[in-house]
Amino acid sequence: MTRLHNFCAGPAAMPTAVLERARAEMLDYQGQGLSVMEMSHRSPTFEAIAAKAERDLRDLLSIPDNYRVLFMQGGATLQFACVPLNLLGQGGTPNYLDTGIWSSKAIKEADHLAASHIAASSRESGYVQVPRQGDIALSADAAYLHYCHNETIGGLAYDYVPEVDVPLVCDMSSSILSAPLDVSRYGVIYAGAQKNIGPAGITVVIVREDLLERAQPSAPSLLGWKVYADNDSMINTPPTYAWYLAGLVFEWLKNDIGGVAEMEAINRRKSEALYAAIDASDFYANPIAPANRSLMNVPFTLADAALNGDFLADAEAEGLLNLKGHRSVGGMRASLYNAVSEADVQALINFMADFERRRG
Repeated sequence: MTRLHNFCAGPAAMPTAVLERARAEMLDYQGQGLSVMEMSHRSPTFEAIAAKAERDLRDLLSIPDNYRVLFMQGGATLQFACVPLNLLGQGGTPNYLDTGIWSSKAIKEADHLAASHIAASSRESGYVQVPRQGDIALSADAAYLHYCHNETIGGLAYDYVPEVDVPLVCDMSSSILSAPLDVSRYGVIYAGAQKNIGPAGITVVIVREDLLERAQPSAPSLLGWKVYADNDSMINTPPTYAWYLAGLVFEWLKNDIGGVAEMEAINRRKSEALYAAIDASDFYANPIAPANRSLMNVPFTLADAALNGDFLADAEAEGLLNLKGHRSVGGMRASLYNAVSEADVQALINFMADFERRRG
């Protein structure tokens, strides 16, 4: 079996050690005589799996005791609706920072429930840099401020945490666990799993306890954070196997990598090497302001777009997969999530140099 270099934006590469352990436990989980995906979510065995996954995540991110960790379904996209449903029960206006496609989708979803206020936007600059702190202007009755820490499609990331006097809500789907963060600065953090947490199908929500009481009375029960908090995320049958795999990823980060600070150092080496290769070339280009370049998603273009198809075909022939940019922006994109190794990135850099020599 040959493992190729997978730069997919999501579902993304999983750590090989995690896949190997899951394979070993697939038919018989720790002598139970059945797979995790076959056991009851109410069984003591699975309850222990779920509890350990939460403990490990809390340890990795140093999550304070007054925050609840929820394991939900529906991806970050469902949270676009959950955020206003859970935070507008006491009135006020939803406030948003607009930095790209995913933040725009969140705004559009919130607008179904209440007219959003755009506190700042980088649309006019073409989403190549984030708004600065001084650009943020909340509405007088702001209920919360929402932003997307890392725009997966555009490769745009915040280099600071906005300072506001309302609950700060952050979509960290493509950056969570890539570096340390101060959870106490946020009211809510949510993240779809399929980048750095595990397989698609589960979503992590970290919410400060006092915000669990702000839901709109008409909010559907299965979209309410409090019902998940009150039922240990088991109000219905959860995605048990995805939860188990997420737990294995948390273990891998703690035991094999040494934590998120060590993971950040690896991620910085990976991204800096790729950006350096792009910047040193007249053949490749990245449009994002250097201060806001993403650690996780590196978009780039070729000087001659007519060569895009050849680049992708040659890359795939060399075992470099999923480099095509999102259809909305074109070009190329290499996603360098935690499970993508430095060797994977070096293989890409070597290929890019060779392709430029041959076709530049």
